[in-house]
Amino acid sequence: MPGSPDVLPLRVVAVTYSPGEALEGFVTSLAEATTRPVDVVLADNGSTDGVPEQVTARHPQVRLLRTGGNVGYGAAVNAGLAGAPGRYALVANPDVRFEPGAVDELLAVAARWPRAATVGPAIRTPEGELYPSARDLPRLSTGAGHALLGWAWPGNPWTARYRREREAPRERTAGWLSGSCFLVDLEAFSAVGGFDPGYFMYFEDVDLAERLGRAGYLHVYAPTAVVVHEGGHATRREPHRMQRVHHTSALRYLSGQYPGRRQVPLRTALRAGLGARMLVSYVSGRVAAGARFQRRAEGVGRAGRGVRA
Repeated sequence: MPGSPDVLPLRVVAVTYSPGEALEGFVTSLAEATTRPVDVVLADNGSTDGVPEQVTARHPQVRLLRTGGNVGYGAAVNAGLAGAPGRYALVANPDVRFEPGAVDELLAVAARWPRAATVGPAIRTPEGELYPSARDLPRLSTGAGHALLGWAWPGNPWTARYRREREAPRERTAGWLSGSCFLVDLEAFSAVGGFDPGYFMYFEDVDLAERLGRAGYLHVYAPTAVVVHEGGHATRREPHRMQRVHHTSALRYLSGQYPGRRQVPLRTALRAGLGARMLVSYVSGRVAAGARFQRRAEGVGRAGRGVRA
C-alpha cells in the first residue's frame, strides 16, 4: 500500500569529497544490487572536481546535499540520513561497487536478525583479497599487538584475534563492521545519537558500534552479500594528514575506554605510543599500510553461503 515501508525508497548515503570516476560505478551498480527504489544522497564535503554535480544531473534518483564544508565522515552521514523514511538505510563509500543482489541480500539478513543495528557485506578488494571488515572491538592488548606488530608480522595472534581472518566467512555477529558499507537500522542509529561528529575520519564506525552494543543491539556480518571497494583515495591524496587523523582518532577512542583520574598514566602511555607510531608511519610506507590482508575473497557471495552462528 502507498507509504508502506516495503515500497518506500531506500535511503543510500555516500559522503563525497572529489570522488572522481568511481562515483558513476557506485550509482550504476546499485541498479542491479536491489529491486527496491533508492534515494541516493551525496553528502558532499566540498568537492572541487565537479563529479557529484555531473552524476546528480545524469541520475534522477541521486541528489546532492552540500554539508557546508569538509565536516568529516560521520557528521556528513548524519546529515545524509536525516529524515530518511522506513526502517533501514544504506551507508557506503562512493568508491564501492555493489555486486548483483548485494543490497537485497543485506535486507534479507537483517530480517533474520531483528536485533541487528548494522549488517555488513563481504568487502572484496580489486585484487581479489577479502578485507577484514567484521572485527572484534579493539581492546588494549589486541590493539597494542596489532599496532606494533601487524605491519611486520600480519599473522601475529593479536591481529588474528582482532580481525578474525582465520575464520572462514560465515554469517555471524561482530564487534564492529566497517563503515565503508553497511545497512543500518534507523531507529537504533537515532537512539544512540548517530555518529559522533568529534571523529573527523576513522574510528567513527568503531565508536558507533560500541555504543550500539551497549544499548543491546547486534552487528551482523553477511558474506552472502558482496561489494568491491577500491579504498585509499583520501590516504593517497594527503598521506601524512590521514595518518595523523587515524592515530588521533585511535587515541580518542581508546582513551574513552579508560576514563577517570586513575587511568591518567594509561592514557598518557597511549598518547606516547600512538604518537611514536604516527611519526614512524610518516617515513615508513610499510608501517603506514598496516597489516596485509590474510585471506582471498573465496567462499563469499550467495554461492558460498555460510552457517549462521
